[in-house]
Amino acid sequence: MNKIYNPKKEDWPQLLKRPTKSLADIETTVNQVFEEVQKEGDTALIKYTQKFDGILVDKFLVSESEINEALSLVSKPLKDAIGLAKQNIEIFHKAQQTGKVEVETAIGVQCWQEKRPIQKVGLYIPGGTAPLFSTILMLAVPASIAGCTEIVLCSPPNKEGRIHPAILYTAHLCGVTKIFKIGGIQAISAMTFGTETIPQVYKIFGPGNQYVTVAKQLATKYGVAIDMPAGPSELLVMADDSAKAEFVASDLLSQAEHGVDSQVILVSTSKVLLEDVEKEIEQQINDLPRKEIAQKAIDNSKLIYVESDAIAQELINEYGPEHYIICVKNEASYLENIANAGSIFIGNYTPESAGDYASGTNHTLPTNGYTKQYSGVNLDSFMKIMTFQKISKVGIKTIGEAIEIMADAEGLQAHKNAVTLRLNSLKNE
Repeated sequence: MNKIYNPKKEDWPQLLKRPTKSLADIETTVNQVFEEVQKEGDTALIKYTQKFDGILVDKFLVSESEINEALSLVSKPLKDAIGLAKQNIEIFHKAQQTGKVEVETAIGVQCWQEKRPIQKVGLYIPGGTAPLFSTILMLAVPASIAGCTEIVLCSPPNKEGRIHPAILYTAHLCGVTKIFKIGGIQAISAMTFGTETIPQVYKIFGPGNQYVTVAKQLATKYGVAIDMPAGPSELLVMADDSAKAEFVASDLLSQAEHGVDSQVILVSTSKVLLEDVEKEIEQQINDLPRKEIAQKAIDNSKLIYVESDAIAQELINEYGPEHYIICVKNEASYLENIANAGSIFIGNYTPESAGDYASGTNHTLPTNGYTKQYSGVNLDSFMKIMTFQKISKVGIKTIGEAIEIMADAEGLQAHKNAVTLRLNSLKNE
């Protein structure tokens, strides 16, 4: 790993740069796929699935028999683990439910706010080098709680043209209405436009590689909303001498094994800890089945020493990590001063993988510095907030003149007339 000591502030932007391709490298490919899918529908999907995934798939919808087969292939211990995670995720997301907010803003003027589910949502579940069935829990559970009526799931097929049984089992368990064997740019474009087989949705959720991230952003140009920009995974750990080096190393590696473009960073006020963590990584990485992937991510990652908590906190907010582990003596100060992070993990016994699977919080989070503007997925992500107002005769008399004056000042006579007519009709009452 790259060790950096007391980096100058002017060097932070380069130091904290993510190991991602430039947008120009990706946009051309994404635009081409979108254009063809919009014009040719399923024909384009078949073409690009064969090109990108190396498999000919002419029936994208997962059949009932395939789902039933998957149910029998998932072991009982895994089913039980998924069930426990689902329960905790349901508890946390049901707690986010809120009722109607109602207030009388002026005499006779009633205003209120209610939430309604987004009717059609699309869930993108990465397959690739790891079948992320846990992401289904994070997306389908709140979608179901919110009351979304159509929950469409897309996930890339393997070389046999199938989807991993754990993905199918979890999707079935969580009430997904349709499952499709398609991934990458072509999946996002299919849910954006709709094809002969795959329905159009109103909002797309889910993480993916850099191509999927750009595809989701392009989808917004065609009137489809997205949860957030969520690309390659990242983790920043802040640790001092109170942290256990073996734990810190294991957390860094747990993110590094996601993909070669993942990034992990350790910030510390202890040079000794940096050295100890580096040694632990060298030992632990040799035991990982995904060692080659993790090693490439580690090569892009950094161990950063800073002299004070204040500098560390400023640097961390500048980076804005997707996942942020705090393992320091002065825990309260770091919690008080964090402004930009997706999900925060506190103390020696709170691994980031707990949030990935079973603590109950959501693991679909903004990456690449977007924590400065975006929240992670939550129950409200699957809902729309609608406002209502009802004004009585007394109410229109109360605020009518103010509306007339403001409309007149903006030169909008029809706006003024809409009030004036009402007020005149009440003069004789």
